Amino acid sequence: MSNPEVLAGAEAFYAEGNRTGVLVIHGYSGSPHSVRPLAESLAQAEYTVALPRLSGHGTTPDDMAMTTASDWISDIHTALDWLRRRCDTLFVTGLSMGGTLSLYLAAQYPELFQGAIPINAAIFVNNPDLASLVYMRGGPAEVPGVGGDIKAPNITELSYPVIPVSSIKELLVIMKVTEEMLPRITCPALLVTSRQDHVVPPNNGDFILSRISSQEKRILWLEESYHVATLDNDKEQIIQESIAFINAHTPVRQFRITPTYH
Repeated sequence: MSNPEVLAGAEAFYAEGNRTGVLVIHGYSGSPHSVRPLAESLAQAEYTVALPRLSGHGTTPDDMAMTTASDWISDIHTALDWLRRRCDTLFVTGLSMGGTLSLYLAAQYPELFQGAIPINAAIFVNNPDLASLVYMRGGPAEVPGVGGDIKAPNITELSYPVIPVSSIKELLVIMKVTEEMLPRITCPALLVTSRQDHVVPPNNGDFILSRISSQEKRILWLEESYHVATLDNDKEQIIQESIAFINAHTPVRQFRITPTYH
C-alpha cells in the first residue's frame, strides 16, 4: 500500500544551527503544524532543531489507525539520533502527548538531556468514557477529535476531526508508562501549563512537578491560552521562556554556523 499524502502544513521541520539541539514533538492526532512556530523560533535562535512528523499523523485518520505507540517512539528516536550526530547539548520539548513523550525521553535517558520543556503534557485525562472505548465490544471505530482547543479567535490547528478508537489504547499506554517513569527524571524541567485546558486537566502540571526528581523544576502558568498553547495567545511567552531556559542550561557558548532548513 502506498504512503498517504502528507497534508499541507503538516510536514516535519529540521534546521541545522549550532551545537545545541532541541527535539520538538507534536501531539496526539495533531501534526508538526501545532508546534512549528516554536520550532522555527528555536531555529532562528540558532539552535539545531528536529521536529518529526509522527507516523499516522498529518495524513488521514485511517493511516493513524494503523500505527502504534512503538511507531511514535521510534519516530522520536530517529529524530533524536539526527540531533545527536550534530549536537553536544540536547533539550526536549513537546505539546500534549508530545509533552508526555518529552518526559518519557527525559526519564528513559536521565543523563542525556540538559533540560525538558513539556507543554500541557498529559499523564492523565480524567475521561472514563474515553477509556471505556479501548476494550468495548461492538464499539465505534472513530470518535470526535480533540484538536483545536484554542482561546485566540480565528486560529485553527491542523488536526484530525475524528480519532480512530484503535489508537486510544496507544495514547493511554504512553501516559501510564511515562507516569511510572517520572521519578527517573533528573534534568532541569520547565513545565508549561495552561490555567484553562479543555483537553488535559491543568493539575497534570502539579502532579508531574511532584513526581519528577529534578532539583530544578518549576511550572510556567499560562493565563491566556487553552490546550494548544503553542498556537494561542501565550505562544510568544512560551518561545521567550523556552529560549531563556535553554540558554541558561547550555554549558558553554556554542559555535555559530549558518542555519539550513529542510
